[in-house]
Amino acid sequence: MKIVSMDVMSTGVIAYYVVIASLNGLYTPIMGEVKNRAYADPVPQGIILTAIVIGFSIQALMLVGVMKLARDNPTLETSEIEKNNTP
Repeated sequence: MKIVSMDVMSTGVIAYYVVIASLNGLYTPIMGEVKNRAYADPVPQGIILTAIVIGFSIQALMLVGVMKLARDNPTLETSEIEKNNTP
């Protein structure tokens, strides 16, 4: 559940940045004959693409950690897992 909530939070932040980037305009900044339009800022779009890739890799790393914990501790109780893994 913690991994799913982290993914939902990450998606919410990405959606927020997409909305902020499109406040100035909804058109992509492509060279063409049309002038004087409000264009969307492309810099946040590049940052968001990077955030999506980093979020996916962090989620994959967390799932590998959960797989290792599930193999070592066949329980869903976090208190039991913490008790078993303390030195």
